[in-house]
Amino acid sequence: MQQRSSAAELVTSLRAEVNRYSPGGKLPSSRALVERFNVSPVTVSRAVAQLVAEGLVVTRPGSGAFRAEVRRAAPVAGDTSWQEVSLSGDSGPEVVPRTVDASGVLVTLDAPPAGVIEFNGGYLHPGLQPERALAAALARAGRRPGAWGRPPTDGLPELRAWFAREIGATLTPSDVLITAGGQSALTTALRALAPPGAPVLVESPTYPGMLAAARATGLRPVPVPVDEDGVRPELLEDAFRTTGARVLVCQPLFQNPTGAVLAPGRRERVVRAARNAGAFVVEDDFARRLVHADAGPLPEPLAAHDPDGVVVHVRSLTKVTSPSLRVGALAARGPVLERLRAIQVVDSFFVPRPLQEAALELVGSPAWERHLRTVAAELADRRTAMTAAVRTHLPELALAHVPSGGGTLWLRLPGPAARESALVSAALRAGVAVAPGRPYHCAEPPAGHIRLSHAAVSGPAEIAEGVRRLREAVDGLGAAGDSLPG
Repeated sequence: MQQRSSAAELVTSLRAEVNRYSPGGKLPSSRALVERFNVSPVTVSRAVAQLVAEGLVVTRPGSGAFRAEVRRAAPVAGDTSWQEVSLSGDSGPEVVPRTVDASGVLVTLDAPPAGVIEFNGGYLHPGLQPERALAAALARAGRRPGAWGRPPTDGLPELRAWFAREIGATLTPSDVLITAGGQSALTTALRALAPPGAPVLVESPTYPGMLAAARATGLRPVPVPVDEDGVRPELLEDAFRTTGARVLVCQPLFQNPTGAVLAPGRRERVVRAARNAGAFVVEDDFARRLVHADAGPLPEPLAAHDPDGVVVHVRSLTKVTSPSLRVGALAARGPVLERLRAIQVVDSFFVPRPLQEAALELVGSPAWERHLRTVAAELADRRTAMTAAVRTHLPELALAHVPSGGGTLWLRLPGPAARESALVSAALRAGVAVAPGRPYHCAEPPAGHIRLSHAAVSGPAEIAEGVRRLREAVDGLGAAGDSLPG
Protein backbone atom coordinates (compact mmCIF):
# COMPACT_ATOMS: atom_id res chain seq x y z
CA MET A 1 0.00 0.00 0.00
CA GLN A 2 2.77 2.44 0.90
CA GLN A 3 4.68 1.83 -2.32
CA ARG A 4 1.54 2.35 -4.38
CA SER A 5 0.78 5.60 -2.52
CA SER A 6 4.37 6.84 -2.96
CA ALA A 7 4.23 6.24 -6.70
CA ALA A 8 0.92 8.13 -6.97
CA GLU A 9 2.35 11.08 -5.03
CA LEU A 10 5.48 11.12 -7.21
CA VAL A 11 3.36 11.08 -10.37
CA THR A 12 1.45 14.13 -9.09
CA SER A 13 4.68 16.01 -8.41
CA LEU A 14 6.28 15.09 -11.72
CA ARG A 15 3.14 15.82 -13.71
CA ALA A 16 3.24 19.44 -12.52
CA GLU A 17 6.99 19.67 -13.09
CA VAL A 18 6.94 18.30 -16.65
CA ASN A 19 5.06 21.37 -17.84
CA ARG A 20 8.12 23.51 -17.08
CA TYR A 21 10.15 21.64 -19.70
CA SER A 22 10.10 22.35 -23.42
CA PRO A 23 9.05 19.46 -25.69
CA GLY A 24 12.04 17.16 -25.96
CA GLY A 25 13.57 18.51 -22.74
CA LYS A 26 15.31 15.90 -20.60
CA LEU A 27 13.96 15.08 -17.14
CA PRO A 28 16.24 14.42 -14.15
CA SER A 29 17.77 10.96 -14.03
CA SER A 30 16.19 8.14 -12.03
CA ARG A 31 19.02 8.37 -9.50
CA ALA A 32 18.41 12.09 -9.04
CA LEU A 33 14.67 11.50 -8.52
CA VAL A 34 15.37 8.76 -5.96
CA GLU A 35 17.58 11.10 -3.94
CA ARG A 36 15.37 14.15 -4.32
CA PHE A 37 12.07 12.52 -3.35
CA ASN A 38 13.53 9.90 -0.99
CA VAL A 39 11.76 7.01 -2.75
CA SER A 40 12.88 3.67 -4.12
CA PRO A 41 14.02 3.07 -7.72
CA VAL A 42 10.94 0.89 -8.20
CA THR A 43 8.70 3.80 -7.22
CA VAL A 44 10.46 6.09 -9.71
CA SER A 45 10.14 3.48 -12.45
CA ARG A 46 6.40 3.10 -11.82
CA ALA A 47 5.85 6.86 -11.75
CA VAL A 48 7.70 7.41 -15.04
CA ALA A 49 5.77 4.53 -16.62
CA GLN A 50 2.52 6.23 -15.60
CA LEU A 51 3.61 9.49 -17.21
CA VAL A 52 4.56 7.61 -20.37
CA ALA A 53 1.11 5.99 -20.41
CA GLU A 54 -0.44 9.46 -20.12
CA GLY A 55 1.58 10.67 -23.11
CA LEU A 56 3.43 13.32 -21.08
CA VAL A 57 6.84 11.65 -21.21
CA VAL A 58 8.79 9.47 -23.63
CA THR A 59 11.75 7.30 -22.67
CA ARG A 60 14.78 6.47 -24.78
CA PRO A 61 16.81 3.44 -23.69
CA GLY A 62 20.23 4.53 -22.51
CA SER A 63 19.35 8.23 -22.68
CA GLY A 64 16.63 8.82 -20.10
CA ALA A 65 13.16 10.37 -19.98
CA PHE A 66 12.06 13.43 -21.99
CA ARG A 67 8.99 15.60 -22.20
CA ALA A 68 6.78 14.39 -25.01
CA GLU A 69 5.87 16.54 -27.98
CA VAL A 70 2.74 18.63 -27.60
CA ARG A 71 -0.32 16.55 -28.27
CA ARG A 72 -2.48 17.24 -31.24
CA ALA A 73 -6.05 18.28 -30.65
CA ALA A 74 -8.30 15.42 -29.69
CA PRO A 75 -10.26 13.97 -32.62
CA VAL A 76 -13.87 14.97 -32.95
CA ALA A 77 -16.13 12.47 -31.22
CA GLY A 78 -18.29 10.41 -33.53
CA ASP A 79 -21.94 9.51 -33.16
CA THR A 80 -22.12 6.13 -31.40
CA SER A 81 -25.82 6.33 -30.53
CA TRP A 82 -26.57 3.68 -33.18
CA GLN A 83 -24.95 1.10 -30.89
CA GLU A 84 -27.85 1.30 -28.43
CA VAL A 85 -30.12 -0.23 -31.06
CA SER A 86 -27.58 -2.84 -32.11
CA LEU A 87 -26.71 -3.97 -28.58
CA SER A 88 -30.38 -4.26 -27.65
CA GLY A 89 -30.81 -6.89 -30.34
CA ASP A 90 -30.34 -9.67 -27.80
CA SER A 91 -33.55 -8.73 -25.98
CA GLY A 92 -36.06 -10.20 -28.40
CA PRO A 93 -38.48 -13.00 -27.50
CA GLU A 94 -36.34 -15.69 -29.14
CA VAL A 95 -33.03 -14.52 -27.66
CA VAL A 96 -31.71 -15.19 -24.17
CA PRO A 97 -30.96 -11.83 -22.53
CA ARG A 98 -27.42 -11.33 -21.27
CA THR A 99 -26.22 -9.02 -18.54
CA VAL A 100 -22.57 -8.04 -18.66
CA ASP A 101 -22.01 -6.36 -15.31
CA ALA A 102 -18.50 -6.42 -13.84
CA SER A 103 -19.17 -3.93 -11.04
CA GLY A 104 -19.08 -6.58 -8.30
CA VAL A 105 -15.67 -7.76 -9.52
CA LEU A 106 -14.21 -4.31 -10.06
CA VAL A 107 -14.81 -3.49 -6.38
CA THR A 108 -11.98 -5.87 -5.51
CA LEU A 109 -9.80 -5.15 -8.59
CA ASP A 110 -9.71 -1.35 -8.72
CA ALA A 111 -7.15 0.23 -6.43
CA PRO A 112 -8.68 2.81 -4.05
CA PRO A 113 -7.37 6.40 -4.00
CA ALA A 114 -4.05 7.10 -2.29
CA GLY A 115 -4.33 7.05 1.49
CA VAL A 116 -7.47 4.90 1.54
CA ILE A 117 -7.12 1.63 3.47
CA GLU A 118 -7.94 -1.33 1.23
CA PHE A 119 -10.41 -3.47 3.17
CA ASN A 120 -12.04 -4.38 -0.17
CA GLY A 121 -9.03 -6.06 -1.80
CA GLY A 122 -9.22 -9.48 -3.38
CA TYR A 123 -5.53 -10.42 -3.33
CA LEU A 124 -2.65 -10.67 -0.90
CA HIS A 125 -0.98 -7.46 0.14
CA PRO A 126 2.26 -6.91 -1.81
CA GLY A 127 4.16 -7.57 1.41
CA LEU A 128 2.74 -11.11 1.46
CA GLN A 129 3.34 -11.83 -2.21
CA PRO A 130 6.49 -13.86 -2.98
CA GLU A 131 7.94 -11.21 -5.28
CA ARG A 132 11.57 -12.32 -4.98
CA ALA A 133 10.69 -15.97 -5.49
CA LEU A 134 8.52 -15.05 -8.48
CA ALA A 135 11.26 -12.93 -10.00
CA ALA A 136 13.78 -15.73 -9.56
CA ALA A 137 11.34 -18.30 -10.99
CA LEU A 138 10.60 -16.12 -14.01
CA ALA A 139 14.32 -15.56 -14.62
CA ARG A 140 15.05 -19.29 -14.47
CA ALA A 141 12.03 -20.04 -16.66
CA GLY A 142 13.22 -17.59 -19.30
CA ARG A 143 16.48 -19.50 -19.62
CA ARG A 144 14.80 -22.84 -20.23
CA PRO A 145 15.21 -24.15 -23.79
CA GLY A 146 12.07 -23.39 -25.74
CA ALA A 147 10.62 -21.23 -22.97
CA TRP A 148 9.12 -18.83 -25.52
CA GLY A 149 7.88 -21.51 -27.86
CA ARG A 150 4.35 -22.78 -28.31
CA PRO A 151 3.23 -24.97 -25.39
CA PRO A 152 0.88 -27.96 -25.65
CA THR A 153 -2.70 -26.68 -25.77
CA ASP A 154 -3.58 -28.65 -22.61
CA GLY A 155 -0.60 -27.20 -20.74
CA LEU A 156 2.90 -28.35 -19.89
CA PRO A 157 2.82 -32.04 -18.87
CA GLU A 158 4.88 -31.40 -15.74
CA LEU A 159 2.52 -28.64 -14.59
CA ARG A 160 -0.54 -30.77 -15.27
CA ALA A 161 1.04 -33.55 -13.24
CA TRP A 162 1.70 -31.17 -10.34
CA PHE A 163 -1.91 -29.96 -10.29
CA ALA A 164 -3.19 -33.56 -10.49
CA ARG A 165 -1.16 -34.47 -7.38
CA GLU A 166 -2.43 -31.37 -5.60
CA ILE A 167 -6.08 -32.14 -6.33
CA GLY A 168 -6.12 -35.84 -5.48
CA ALA A 169 -4.28 -39.11 -5.84
CA THR A 170 -7.00 -40.57 -8.08
CA LEU A 171 -6.46 -37.94 -10.79
CA THR A 172 -3.92 -38.20 -13.58
CA PRO A 173 -2.27 -35.47 -15.68
CA SER A 174 -4.57 -36.38 -18.55
CA ASP A 175 -7.53 -35.23 -16.40
CA VAL A 176 -6.13 -31.70 -16.11
CA LEU A 177 -6.15 -28.62 -18.38
CA ILE A 178 -4.00 -25.58 -17.58
CA THR A 179 -6.01 -22.34 -17.60
CA ALA A 180 -5.32 -18.62 -17.37
CA GLY A 181 -6.33 -18.43 -13.70
CA GLY A 182 -9.47 -19.37 -11.80
CA GLN A 183 -11.84 -16.84 -13.38
CA SER A 184 -11.04 -18.14 -16.85
CA ALA A 185 -11.56 -21.71 -15.66
CA LEU A 186 -14.96 -20.87 -14.15
CA THR A 187 -16.09 -19.13 -17.34
CA THR A 188 -14.98 -22.09 -19.47
CA ALA A 189 -16.79 -24.55 -17.18
CA LEU A 190 -20.03 -22.57 -17.25
CA ARG A 191 -19.99 -22.33 -21.05
CA ALA A 192 -19.26 -26.03 -21.36
CA LEU A 193 -21.85 -27.36 -18.94
CA ALA A 194 -25.00 -25.32 -19.56
CA PRO A 195 -26.64 -23.82 -22.67
CA PRO A 196 -27.74 -20.18 -22.77
CA GLY A 197 -30.96 -19.67 -20.90
CA ALA A 198 -30.42 -22.61 -18.55
CA PRO A 199 -30.55 -22.28 -14.76
CA VAL A 200 -27.36 -22.73 -12.76
CA LEU A 201 -27.49 -23.31 -9.01
CA VAL A 202 -25.20 -21.08 -6.96
CA GLU A 203 -24.50 -20.66 -3.28
CA SER A 204 -26.09 -17.63 -1.66
CA PRO A 205 -24.15 -15.49 -1.00
CA THR A 206 -21.42 -16.28 -3.52
CA TYR A 207 -18.50 -14.89 -5.51
CA PRO A 208 -19.61 -11.96 -7.76
CA GLY A 209 -17.15 -12.91 -10.51
CA MET A 210 -18.91 -16.21 -10.99
CA LEU A 211 -22.34 -14.55 -11.08
CA ALA A 212 -21.07 -12.07 -13.67
CA ALA A 213 -19.61 -14.87 -15.81
CA ALA A 214 -22.86 -16.86 -15.62
CA ARG A 215 -25.02 -13.92 -16.64
CA ALA A 216 -22.67 -12.88 -19.43
CA THR A 217 -23.01 -16.42 -20.78
CA GLY A 218 -26.80 -16.13 -20.72
CA LEU A 219 -27.32 -18.42 -17.72
CA ARG A 220 -29.85 -17.84 -14.95
CA PRO A 221 -28.29 -18.06 -11.46
CA VAL A 222 -30.61 -19.64 -8.88
CA PRO A 223 -29.62 -19.15 -5.21
CA VAL A 224 -29.22 -21.97 -2.69
CA PRO A 225 -28.62 -20.65 0.85
CA VAL A 226 -25.38 -21.25 2.74
CA ASP A 227 -24.94 -21.45 6.50
CA GLU A 228 -21.86 -21.94 8.68
CA ASP A 229 -21.56 -25.54 7.42
CA GLY A 230 -21.75 -24.70 3.74
CA VAL A 231 -24.52 -25.14 1.18
CA ARG A 232 -27.71 -26.64 2.66
CA PRO A 233 -28.30 -30.09 1.09
CA GLU A 234 -32.06 -30.21 1.61
CA LEU A 235 -32.52 -26.90 -0.19
CA LEU A 236 -30.09 -28.01 -2.89
CA GLU A 237 -32.10 -31.17 -3.56
CA ASP A 238 -35.28 -29.09 -3.80
CA ALA A 239 -33.58 -26.65 -6.20
CA PHE A 240 -32.41 -29.43 -8.52
CA ARG A 241 -35.91 -30.89 -8.54
CA THR A 242 -37.85 -27.66 -9.14
CA THR A 243 -35.51 -25.96 -11.64
CA GLY A 244 -34.16 -28.88 -13.65
CA ALA A 245 -30.68 -27.35 -13.33
CA ARG A 246 -27.74 -29.41 -14.50
CA VAL A 247 -24.97 -27.40 -12.81
CA LEU A 248 -24.12 -26.39 -9.25
CA VAL A 249 -21.21 -24.03 -8.58
CA CYS A 250 -19.88 -24.22 -5.04
CA GLN A 251 -16.85 -23.41 -2.91
CA PRO A 252 -16.68 -26.21 -0.32
CA LEU A 253 -13.58 -24.81 1.39
CA PHE A 254 -13.47 -21.29 2.92
CA GLN A 255 -16.42 -20.15 0.86
CA ASN A 256 -16.35 -16.60 -0.49
CA PRO A 257 -17.63 -14.49 1.22
CA THR A 258 -18.71 -16.36 4.37
CA GLY A 259 -15.59 -18.47 4.94
CA ALA A 260 -17.74 -21.56 5.56
CA VAL A 261 -16.37 -25.08 5.10
CA LEU A 262 -18.75 -27.75 3.78
CA ALA A 263 -19.38 -30.07 6.74
CA PRO A 264 -18.31 -33.73 6.47
CA GLY A 265 -21.91 -34.93 6.70
CA ARG A 266 -22.93 -32.74 3.76
CA ARG A 267 -20.13 -33.48 1.30
CA GLU A 268 -21.36 -36.84 0.02
CA ARG A 269 -24.95 -35.65 0.05
CA VAL A 270 -24.14 -32.65 -2.18
CA VAL A 271 -22.37 -34.80 -4.77
CA ARG A 272 -25.14 -37.42 -4.61
CA ALA A 273 -27.83 -34.76 -5.14
CA ALA A 274 -26.07 -33.63 -8.30
CA ARG A 275 -25.50 -37.20 -9.49
CA ASN A 276 -29.19 -38.06 -9.00
CA ALA A 277 -30.16 -34.97 -11.01
CA GLY A 278 -27.74 -35.84 -13.82
CA ALA A 279 -25.89 -32.62 -12.99
CA PHE A 280 -22.32 -31.43 -12.57
CA VAL A 281 -20.74 -29.80 -9.52
CA VAL A 282 -18.21 -27.08 -10.36
CA GLU A 283 -15.91 -27.11 -7.33
CA ASP A 284 -14.10 -23.78 -7.01
CA ASP A 285 -11.22 -24.62 -4.66
CA PHE A 286 -9.75 -21.11 -4.77
CA ALA A 287 -8.67 -20.79 -1.11
CA ARG A 288 -7.03 -24.13 -0.25
CA ARG A 289 -3.60 -22.50 -0.06
CA LEU A 290 -4.99 -19.61 2.01
CA VAL A 291 -5.44 -21.86 5.04
CA HIS A 292 -4.57 -20.27 8.39
CA ALA A 293 -1.82 -21.66 10.60
CA ASP A 294 -4.28 -22.53 13.40
CA ALA A 295 -6.68 -24.49 11.16
CA GLY A 296 -7.08 -28.22 11.59
CA PRO A 297 -6.64 -30.83 8.86
CA LEU A 298 -8.37 -29.84 5.63
CA PRO A 299 -10.91 -32.03 3.87
CA GLU A 300 -9.83 -33.33 0.49
CA PRO A 301 -11.42 -31.80 -2.60
CA LEU A 302 -14.73 -33.26 -3.71
CA ALA A 303 -12.99 -34.21 -6.97
CA ALA A 304 -10.50 -36.43 -5.15
CA HIS A 305 -13.09 -39.20 -4.71
CA ASP A 306 -15.32 -38.83 -7.74
CA PRO A 307 -14.86 -41.71 -10.20
CA ASP A 308 -18.12 -40.88 -12.00
CA GLY A 309 -16.97 -37.43 -13.15
CA VAL A 310 -19.70 -35.47 -11.37
CA VAL A 311 -17.21 -32.85 -10.13
CA VAL A 312 -15.40 -30.39 -12.37
CA HIS A 313 -12.60 -28.97 -10.24
CA VAL A 314 -11.14 -25.44 -10.48
CA ARG A 315 -7.80 -24.56 -8.89
CA SER A 316 -5.49 -21.55 -9.24
CA LEU A 317 -2.09 -20.32 -8.10
CA THR A 318 -3.13 -16.68 -8.34
CA LYS A 319 -4.68 -16.05 -4.92
CA VAL A 320 -1.69 -17.29 -2.94
CA THR A 321 0.98 -15.66 -5.11
CA SER A 322 0.26 -12.59 -7.24
CA PRO A 323 -2.68 -11.21 -9.26
CA SER A 324 -0.47 -11.44 -12.34
CA LEU A 325 0.47 -15.11 -12.02
CA ARG A 326 -2.67 -16.14 -13.85
CA VAL A 327 -2.10 -19.88 -13.94
CA GLY A 328 -4.79 -22.33 -12.88
CA ALA A 329 -6.28 -25.70 -13.73
CA LEU A 330 -9.52 -27.43 -14.68
CA ALA A 331 -9.81 -31.10 -13.74
CA ALA A 332 -12.57 -33.35 -15.07
CA ARG A 333 -13.28 -36.92 -16.09
CA GLY A 334 -15.25 -38.27 -19.03
CA PRO A 335 -16.59 -36.67 -22.22
CA VAL A 336 -16.96 -33.27 -20.57
CA LEU A 337 -13.17 -32.90 -20.60
CA GLU A 338 -13.13 -32.77 -24.39
CA ARG A 339 -15.75 -30.03 -24.41
CA LEU A 340 -13.80 -28.04 -21.82
CA ARG A 341 -10.66 -28.45 -23.93
CA ALA A 342 -12.39 -27.34 -27.11
CA ILE A 343 -13.86 -24.21 -25.54
CA GLN A 344 -10.54 -23.21 -24.04
CA VAL A 345 -8.70 -23.67 -27.33
CA VAL A 346 -11.28 -21.56 -29.19
CA ASP A 347 -11.14 -18.82 -26.55
CA SER A 348 -7.42 -18.46 -25.94
CA PHE A 349 -5.43 -21.21 -27.75
CA PHE A 350 -3.23 -21.79 -24.67
CA VAL A 351 -1.75 -20.20 -21.56
CA PRO A 352 1.54 -18.40 -22.38
CA ARG A 353 4.44 -20.78 -21.92
CA PRO A 354 6.66 -18.39 -19.93
CA LEU A 355 3.97 -18.15 -17.24
CA GLN A 356 3.62 -21.93 -17.11
CA GLU A 357 7.39 -22.39 -16.91
CA ALA A 358 7.62 -19.77 -14.15
CA ALA A 359 4.84 -21.49 -12.22
CA LEU A 360 6.71 -24.79 -12.45
CA GLU A 361 9.91 -23.17 -11.24
CA LEU A 362 8.09 -21.55 -8.32
CA VAL A 363 6.25 -24.60 -6.98
CA GLY A 364 9.36 -26.72 -7.37
CA SER A 365 11.62 -24.39 -5.39
CA PRO A 366 12.38 -24.44 -1.63
CA ALA A 367 10.88 -20.94 -1.47
CA TRP A 368 7.41 -22.33 -2.21
CA GLU A 369 6.84 -24.16 1.07
CA ARG A 370 8.42 -21.29 3.02
CA HIS A 371 6.01 -18.89 1.35
CA LEU A 372 2.99 -21.05 2.20
CA ARG A 373 4.03 -21.24 5.86
CA THR A 374 4.50 -17.47 5.99
CA VAL A 375 1.09 -16.81 4.43
CA ALA A 376 -0.62 -19.25 6.80
CA ALA A 377 0.90 -17.58 9.86
CA GLU A 378 0.30 -14.02 8.66
CA LEU A 379 -3.31 -14.62 7.67
CA ALA A 380 -4.05 -16.18 11.06
CA ASP A 381 -2.57 -13.16 12.85
CA ARG A 382 -4.43 -10.68 10.68
CA ARG A 383 -7.74 -12.52 10.99
CA THR A 384 -7.36 -12.54 14.78
CA ALA A 385 -6.52 -8.83 14.83
CA MET A 386 -9.47 -7.90 12.59
CA THR A 387 -11.90 -10.13 14.49
CA ALA A 388 -10.91 -8.58 17.82
CA ALA A 389 -11.07 -5.04 16.44
CA VAL A 390 -14.50 -5.54 14.87
CA ARG A 391 -16.01 -7.16 17.96
CA THR A 392 -14.59 -4.46 20.22
CA HIS A 393 -15.25 -1.34 18.17
CA LEU A 394 -18.11 -2.37 15.85
CA PRO A 395 -20.29 -4.63 17.98
CA GLU A 396 -23.43 -3.74 16.02
CA LEU A 397 -21.99 -5.50 12.94
CA ALA A 398 -22.69 -9.21 13.37
CA LEU A 399 -19.83 -11.62 12.70
CA ALA A 400 -21.51 -15.02 12.62
CA HIS A 401 -18.50 -17.08 11.54
CA VAL A 402 -14.75 -16.65 12.04
CA PRO A 403 -13.07 -18.60 9.23
CA SER A 404 -9.83 -20.57 9.49
CA GLY A 405 -8.89 -19.85 5.89
CA GLY A 406 -9.26 -17.24 3.18
CA GLY A 407 -8.62 -13.56 3.71
CA THR A 408 -11.94 -11.94 4.60
CA LEU A 409 -14.70 -11.50 7.19
CA TRP A 410 -18.41 -11.30 6.30
CA LEU A 411 -20.39 -8.88 8.48
CA ARG A 412 -24.15 -8.48 8.66
CA LEU A 413 -25.53 -5.00 9.18
CA PRO A 414 -28.46 -4.32 11.49
CA GLY A 415 -31.62 -2.82 10.10
CA PRO A 416 -32.77 -2.52 6.47
CA ALA A 417 -30.53 -3.70 3.65
CA ALA A 418 -30.71 -0.19 2.17
CA ARG A 419 -28.24 1.00 4.86
CA GLU A 420 -25.48 -0.99 3.13
CA SER A 421 -24.89 1.51 0.34
CA ALA A 422 -24.84 4.44 2.77
CA LEU A 423 -22.23 2.73 4.95
CA VAL A 424 -19.99 1.83 1.99
CA SER A 425 -20.03 5.47 0.82
CA ALA A 426 -19.46 6.84 4.32
CA ALA A 427 -16.55 4.45 4.84
CA LEU A 428 -14.84 5.64 1.66
CA ARG A 429 -15.23 9.25 2.79
CA ALA A 430 -13.62 8.24 6.09
CA GLY A 431 -10.66 6.72 4.24
CA VAL A 432 -11.42 3.00 4.20
CA ALA A 433 -12.77 1.00 1.24
CA VAL A 434 -15.08 -1.92 2.03
CA ALA A 435 -16.87 -4.33 -0.31
CA PRO A 436 -20.69 -4.08 -0.34
CA GLY A 437 -22.61 -7.30 0.17
CA ARG A 438 -25.26 -6.80 -2.53
CA PRO A 439 -23.14 -8.09 -5.46
CA TYR A 440 -22.69 -11.42 -3.63
CA HIS A 441 -26.41 -12.23 -3.98
CA CYS A 442 -28.16 -13.15 -7.22
CA ALA A 443 -31.58 -12.41 -5.70
CA GLU A 444 -32.80 -10.02 -3.03
CA PRO A 445 -30.40 -10.19 -0.06
CA PRO A 446 -31.86 -11.06 3.35
CA ALA A 447 -29.96 -8.17 4.95
CA GLY A 448 -27.21 -5.67 4.31
CA HIS A 449 -23.64 -6.94 4.54
CA ILE A 450 -20.09 -5.78 4.02
CA ARG A 451 -16.99 -7.86 3.36
CA LEU A 452 -13.71 -6.85 4.98
CA SER A 453 -10.36 -8.12 3.70
CA HIS A 454 -7.51 -8.59 6.15
CA ALA A 455 -5.29 -10.18 3.49
CA ALA A 456 -5.03 -7.03 1.36
CA VAL A 457 -3.59 -4.75 4.08
CA SER A 458 -0.10 -4.45 5.50
CA GLY A 459 -0.76 -5.89 8.96
CA PRO A 460 -2.43 -5.43 12.36
CA ALA A 461 -1.60 -1.73 12.62
CA GLU A 462 -3.38 -0.93 9.37
CA ILE A 463 -6.27 -3.17 10.40
CA ALA A 464 -6.66 -1.20 13.65
CA GLU A 465 -6.62 2.11 11.78
CA GLY A 466 -9.09 0.81 9.19
CA VAL A 467 -11.55 -0.32 11.84
CA ARG A 468 -11.17 3.06 13.57
CA ARG A 469 -12.10 4.79 10.31
CA LEU A 470 -15.03 2.42 9.81
CA ARG A 471 -16.23 3.27 13.32
CA GLU A 472 -16.00 6.93 12.35
CA ALA A 473 -18.13 6.21 9.27
CA VAL A 474 -20.80 4.44 11.32
CA ASP A 475 -20.90 7.30 13.82
CA GLY A 476 -21.12 9.78 10.95
CA LEU A 477 -24.20 8.02 9.64
CA GLY A 478 -25.75 8.38 13.08
CA ALA A 479 -25.05 12.10 13.14
CA ALA A 480 -26.71 12.40 9.73
CA GLY A 481 -29.82 10.60 10.94
CA ASP A 482 -29.09 7.42 8.99
CA SER A 483 -27.63 5.38 11.81
CA LEU A 484 -27.25 1.62 11.96
CA PRO A 485 -29.55 0.51 14.79
CA GLY A 486 -27.90 -1.62 17.43
